[in-house]
This record gives sequence, C-alpha cells and structure tokens, in this order.
Amino acid sequence: MEKILVLDFGGQYNQLIARRVREHHVYAEIKPYNKITIDEIKETGYKGIIFTGGPNSVYDDKSPHYDAEILNIGIPILGICYGAQLMAFMADGMVASAENSSEYGKTTVKVEGSLLFKGIPEESVCWMSHTDFIKIPPMGFKIIAKTSKCPVAAMCDETRNLYGVQFHPEVTHTIYGKQMLYNFLFEICSCHGDWKMENFVENSIEKYRTELAGKKVLLALSGGVDSSVAAVLLHKAIGQNLTCVFVDHGLLRKDEGDFVEKTFREKFGMNLIRVNAEERFLRKLSSITEPEQKRKIIGEEFIRVFEDEAKKIGKVDVLVQGTIYPDVIESGKGDSAVIKSHHNVGGLPDVISFDEIVEPLRDLFKDEVRETGTRLGIPHELVWRQPFPGPGLAVRVIGEITKDKLDILREADAIFREEIANAKLEKETNQYFALLTDLRSVGVKGDARTYGYTVALRAVTTDDFMTAEWTRLPYEVLEKASSRITNEVSGISRVVYDITSKPPATVEWE
Repeated sequence: MEKILVLDFGGQYNQLIARRVREHHVYAEIKPYNKITIDEIKETGYKGIIFTGGPNSVYDDKSPHYDAEILNIGIPILGICYGAQLMAFMADGMVASAENSSEYGKTTVKVEGSLLFKGIPEESVCWMSHTDFIKIPPMGFKIIAKTSKCPVAAMCDETRNLYGVQFHPEVTHTIYGKQMLYNFLFEICSCHGDWKMENFVENSIEKYRTELAGKKVLLALSGGVDSSVAAVLLHKAIGQNLTCVFVDHGLLRKDEGDFVEKTFREKFGMNLIRVNAEERFLRKLSSITEPEQKRKIIGEEFIRVFEDEAKKIGKVDVLVQGTIYPDVIESGKGDSAVIKSHHNVGGLPDVISFDEIVEPLRDLFKDEVRETGTRLGIPHELVWRQPFPGPGLAVRVIGEITKDKLDILREADAIFREEIANAKLEKETNQYFALLTDLRSVGVKGDARTYGYTVALRAVTTDDFMTAEWTRLPYEVLEKASSRITNEVSGISRVVYDITSKPPATVEWE
C-alpha cells in the first residue's frame, strides 16, 4: 500500500493534512519528527513526505529540527509553513523574522509555473499564518509564488522534488489547496490513489482481532456517534470478548438512555451493561461552575464507574474509548495549546486500573467516523445522530448543574431538534442543539410577570469540526422553535441564536 508520511513538527493542522491526503485516496500516517529515523523512512518506502507547520522559529535551539540528509534521500517532500522554513534552513537558505510584514488569514498569492500549481490560476487566495518567512531560498531552489509582503510564498527544487509553501493548502480557506495537494500526490509523488475507507475498516478489524485476542475488553459507550462506531468496530473484531458499559449519568438528551440500550441490545446483540448513575454524577458536580473542572470531574467519574463495573465482571485488560481527532487536538497535542479538555483525553485521571487504553477512531474526523459507521452496517439514524459531547448536557448548562435545569434543557433541545427535522434541514447543518445559560430575565405570560432562564440555540456548518461557520437557518424555523420553547417549557422566558463561528468560538459554549 502506497503511503505518505506526515512528519509532525507540532502545528495545529497536522492531522488535517493527513485527512486531506486521505481524501485523495492516498494513505497518510503521522509520525512525530523525533520518533522516526531516516533509515526507518527509507525502509518503509513512503511515496512522499509532508513537513507540517508549527509554532516555532527555526533559529530557536529548542524548536523541532531534523537531519538535513532527509532532503537527499530521493523522496519528494512538501514543506508547509514552518515545514517550508525548516526546509530552507536545512538547505542553507535564509529565514528571517517578518516583523511588520507578518501575514495572517486570507492572502492573495501569485504563483508561477510548476507541477505543484498545475491547473491553478496565476492569482488566488491562500491562508497565511506566519511571523517568520523565507527571505532568500537555498541554492538550487527557485521562487514559484509571492505575496505583496512575502517574497517567497512558495519555492521548489525540481531536481530533488522538494517543494515548500508558506501558506496552508490543507485548510478550506486556501481556494485551490485541494488541487495543490492533488498535484503533489499524483504529479510529483506518482501516487495511484488506491486507498479507500473500507481499507481502514478491514485493517482495523483485523488489527484488533489480532492484538486483543484472548483479552477482556471494556468499552465506554456513551451512545453518541463516536463511541457507537467504536463499539461496532470492536464487536466485529472480538465479538463476545467485548463488554460495553453504558453510563447513564443523567446528563443525556431526552429519552436517549432508553434508545441507546434498545439499539445495542436488540440490533447488535452486544454484551451491554447499563449503569444508572445520575445521582452519583450530580452529587459530584454539585456547586461546580467552572467548565474545565466539570470536564475533569466527569472524566474521572466515568473511569471510576468503569472500574466498579470491571470488578463485577472479573479481570478486564483493555479500556476502549471513542476519542476522535478534534478531541485530541483541542485537549492539546505535544506543545499545542489546550483549548478545552475532553473526557476521553484530558479528563483521564492519573491512575486507572486498566492495563491498556485503545482508541480505534483517534485518527479520524467526524465525517470519516460516519463513513466508517455506514460501512460497518450501523443504521443511518444512529450514524447521523447529532454529535454529543462526552460530558453531555453538563457543558450545555452554563453555571451550576441541577436536575431541574437539566430537565428544562432536555425539553428545549428536543423541540429545537424536532423543528430542524420538520423543516428537513438535518443535512444543511452539521451540529445543532440548545443550551441553558445562567442568565435569567424578565418576561410576560398571560399578563403576569415571569422571571426565567435564557436558552441559546446553536447550529454550525463544518466538514472537519476544526473550523465551523454558524448556520444561516431560516427565520421561520427559528421563530417556530423559539415560540414552542417559550410556550411549552416552564422556566424559560427568552431564546437567542448564536451567530459566532469557530474560531473565535468553539462549537460548545463550555
């Protein structure tokens, strides 16, 4: 199988690069720069290498570097942002601080003829994010793109198939980024594009059938898309050696607990243990208002519940979680900044009583998880359910969590989702939900004064959940949802709609 190596230098978009490569049906795997040697790269037979971006300066002794000999081993290389600067640095070019000429966001780039830009207009919009820049390219390299501020927006040494771009072709804001990556893969690396998602499914089933043979495996089943796909994948691999523990922590959506239990018991015939732990979780969360603290408490309590169940069923060797890549990157990866902790990642306690943790979907984005679920034969209504955070409604109730607040939110959220379905807009927005703010305001019902909570509605459109645009829902849909929520749900006096994109916001409020 042909492979592309994504050599990771610590940027935020490393996995997104791999995902974009896989969209072209070429298998990509990520390796940290300090975890793979040149000899290992040669032996693996990679068709190409992509140097990722990163937040560092090549002149900082503590920044990630690599043996310059990698430029001479005969494998095509594409350097992106820091990766391009590192390529220039290793080949004795000049990298300098941009000072007043740094660029962030959408930037017009003028390109010259090269295989990398085949079929791309001379002028187009690309996504820039840099403070350093390549001032003078190395000997043997030529400049193939410029901006008004950046003299070397792209460079290449065609003899050695070395290419560097200062911008980010992997993000959707770079209009022709997909074509650039296609050109690198097929025009420069001579790939054939023979990897498909079914390869991931087949390889994963075989991998875990072998690695987990004879082991007792406990899976953290939340009932969301991610953990559901992980459950079916592992069930196909190891069958009855898998026990799914579904923790109903009292933070689920309306009627969700019963739906999850019925689906996995009747449809898939899995070993399923349902733990009704609402009182236990609410007691732990009493008086807690800080979002990160909520997540940590829920993450640890999840593990403690699993430990308790593991003791009841005997020795358990492996814990499985439905972690996907946006969870990992937002919780901080390497030197990356922590945006928010996820119960599958940052919320793990320091000491747990399992020998091993397996995360079969850790390298996938949400749309890839859904495609995997479809190929596994999971019903459409489950695969396309709304994404739901591991901490559940705890991070959709702003401030202190109480059962009354949760019940109010459950009803409001159900109405909003129902109106989206009634308008047949499920495919027009990738995630939509209601949240209960801690703001109370005056209202009027039946000529009487009320003092109730404000509910916020949120809907976003995205293909990777790394960035997202707020969805332009029709006014009549919002009006119907607002009217029903304020009339049918006691305790709510106001409804607002969140029109903030990601970034600067995250999808969830907490």
